[in-house]
Amino acid sequence: MDEINKLIEFDKNHLWHPYTSMLHPIPAYLIKSANGVKLKLYDGKELIDGMSSWWCAIHGYNNPILNKAVNEQLKNMSHIMFGGITHEPAIELGKLLLSILPKKLDKIFYCDSGSVSVEVAVKMAFQYQIARGKPQKNKLIALKKAYHGDTFMAMSLCDPVNGMHSMFQNVLHKHYFTDSPNCNFNEDCPDEYLASLKNILENHHNEIAAFIVEPVVQGAGGMHFYSPEYLNKAKKLCEKYDVLMIFDEIATGFGRTGKMFALEHTNVIPDILCLGKAITGGYMTFATTVTNKHIAETISESDAGMFMHGPTFMANPLAANVAVASIKLLLSSPWKTRIKKIEEQLKIELSKCNELDCVKSVRVLGAIGVVETVKPVNLPIIQKLFVEQGVWIRPFGKLIYLMPPYIISERELEKLTNTIYNTLKNFNNEIF
Repeated sequence: MDEINKLIEFDKNHLWHPYTSMLHPIPAYLIKSANGVKLKLYDGKELIDGMSSWWCAIHGYNNPILNKAVNEQLKNMSHIMFGGITHEPAIELGKLLLSILPKKLDKIFYCDSGSVSVEVAVKMAFQYQIARGKPQKNKLIALKKAYHGDTFMAMSLCDPVNGMHSMFQNVLHKHYFTDSPNCNFNEDCPDEYLASLKNILENHHNEIAAFIVEPVVQGAGGMHFYSPEYLNKAKKLCEKYDVLMIFDEIATGFGRTGKMFALEHTNVIPDILCLGKAITGGYMTFATTVTNKHIAETISESDAGMFMHGPTFMANPLAANVAVASIKLLLSSPWKTRIKKIEEQLKIELSKCNELDCVKSVRVLGAIGVVETVKPVNLPIIQKLFVEQGVWIRPFGKLIYLMPPYIISERELEKLTNTIYNTLKNFNNEIF
């Protein structure tokens, strides 16, 4: 136990965790291994993971098929540059992606992470406008409550007032923000909810390159589910005013909302699409930015003659090979049935949280369940309570949410939902 305590103490003193103070760090729990949907601590305690490791481990952990893909690729090469060289995993992944994406999206740029995918998408939109002889179109529109990542351009597209990056506003590029859709997922979306977007486009379309949006689900900005009809109408406005549309599906891609991609809830094929997180089943950091022939050729026919971006680890063979295995595993599984069952169970079991005075609302879509509280929770305290009860759930602000691996059993999911309800009911004074 002394050795374990030494490891934890070193971590506390020297390793800076995400969104954590070095002076007053949130406790970090030391995980020894992970298998299926469970994380195992060094004391032998197991935690049912309700987070899919920030939404990416859709097949759970230590999956033999994905393990095999990594090990087989290691025998050949773990990495080679993608400049002037190609390899089979990159090609196979490209073929696989094109088989499940809308046919118009057929030009693929591999990236390192979700945030980089957004950076690439924005850069692509800007270079496209430059290539058209419209360099003045160098601003973007994003939604209020948006979250698109932690790199600088991505931060500039997050909610400028209530977002987690508001402190950086003086150093970020300024863009336009339109009202978050006030129409819920299963509702119609009257034109009045697009008035803000229409006003911005009418007055500033000559300087706007693209409208970037998380389709149907706004993730880390508030777990807000909104009507697909909003996007159908927004796309028509963008076309009218000569503005591209970028879909950020880092969080929603690969089945999370009940469709393979959230865009399938709409009639929209975006001009540029960002994918990441679940693309490798949580095994490796990897992402991609996909666009159409027109944008790719317009950029390629310009004076530059090329797209000006090239990450060192672009198309990493290890990541590409496990991505191929992960997508094939997803397609061969009864994933639609699994997501539907998770959705139905979340709706039934989380609904009882509505009885509690501390709860503002409950909402569910696909394999996403959200309990929004009236006040922000005390993260260190509620995290400790969750761990003591054998689950791993990491809330933020007023949002206690679940995004479990798709392979979770009914009993394991029930443990997660019951823990949320019981914690809110019995520990109200401690966690608020």
